[in-house]
Amino acid sequence: MRVLFFNYEYPPLGGGAANATLCILREFAKIPDLEVDLVTSAVSNEYKLETMGDRIRIHRLPIGKNAQNLHFQSQKDLLVYAWKSYFFGKKLIAQRKAQNLHYDLTHSFFSVPCGFVSLLLKRKYGLPYIVSLRGSDVPGYSERFKAVYAFLKPLIKFIWREAAAVIANSQGLRELAQETNAKQRVDIIFNGIDTTAFVPNEALQRRDQFIITPGATRITERKGIRYLIEAVGLLVSKYPHIFLRVMGEGDEKEALLELVKKKQLEQCVQFVGRIPREETVPYYQEASLFVLPSFNEGMSNAMLEALAVGLPIIATETGGTAELVTDGVNGFVVAMKNAPDLAEKIEKIMLDEKLAQRMGHASRAIAEKQSWQEVAGQYALLYNRLIT
Repeated sequence: MRVLFFNYEYPPLGGGAANATLCILREFAKIPDLEVDLVTSAVSNEYKLETMGDRIRIHRLPIGKNAQNLHFQSQKDLLVYAWKSYFFGKKLIAQRKAQNLHYDLTHSFFSVPCGFVSLLLKRKYGLPYIVSLRGSDVPGYSERFKAVYAFLKPLIKFIWREAAAVIANSQGLRELAQETNAKQRVDIIFNGIDTTAFVPNEALQRRDQFIITPGATRITERKGIRYLIEAVGLLVSKYPHIFLRVMGEGDEKEALLELVKKKQLEQCVQFVGRIPREETVPYYQEASLFVLPSFNEGMSNAMLEALAVGLPIIATETGGTAELVTDGVNGFVVAMKNAPDLAEKIEKIMLDEKLAQRMGHASRAIAEKQSWQEVAGQYALLYNRLIT
């Protein structure tokens, strides 16, 4: 079976969808009868071919990215990727045909631009395709794209309707997609967790500080980190050992740095910049608590990683939270854009060490049920079902 895979994000470019693609491909490399060509974006001005084992090839196409703009994809970036990936996909199909081989289907992460590329290839070659919804490609997910959604919604609905399968990574994201088209069938395959790399390590947990982490994340308005900073500001006079450490980059970072300065929180809030994912584990292990005050998510990779490390979780009620957080069991669910509610729940965990330990153990137990091997296996079964 041969699959042509499209995702404009792939490490070091992008966030959760990039990491999910990497982890799925690692598992695909272990499946003997599965061959995959991923068409993604380069972080340079040159085409680059990478391989993963004997049957996974990663084609990086130059779209104007560099080391300074890894986490933010402009509309121009997406248009350039769509144009180049479509013609590169045609080239790969022609190469396979010359070898008397063929692709069985295409698989796109994100409805646009990737799903649109799959749609065009279906129209030209009759290839069925799968669309994996990742969050921002679903109308209503992000306030930043409100005007874009109004323009793209008819196209997105058409892409979904023409797909052989549409897959969300959480119940919340499926429900959001069905607000765009109530008749659209949307199945769910959750994100996975690397439970061998992300493990608890009590030896690294700081005793002199109560460290809060929102995980490795894009620092955008949608993540709600502003309210977490405000919550820390409400608590610091009472608990001077509280400390917020934020990994990542994004267009909201400068505004948040200004907020930290305005509230005189420089001694208890730190932005450490982008950390390569393979180096993020100690940042989770040193922490006492994971907090995700996001306005919207598909299923947060950062939350999954925090679960695997055995952290109590505080999160807003958004995509993935219902599946991963049971209020009062492995964490607390809080109101969106509500710093006092965040501060109250943080304080409860700070004051009750036994509660924190119990919640951490419950988080790890949840993580152990969700592996990337299981996720990749579900996609492989779906591929087989669609082509037989």
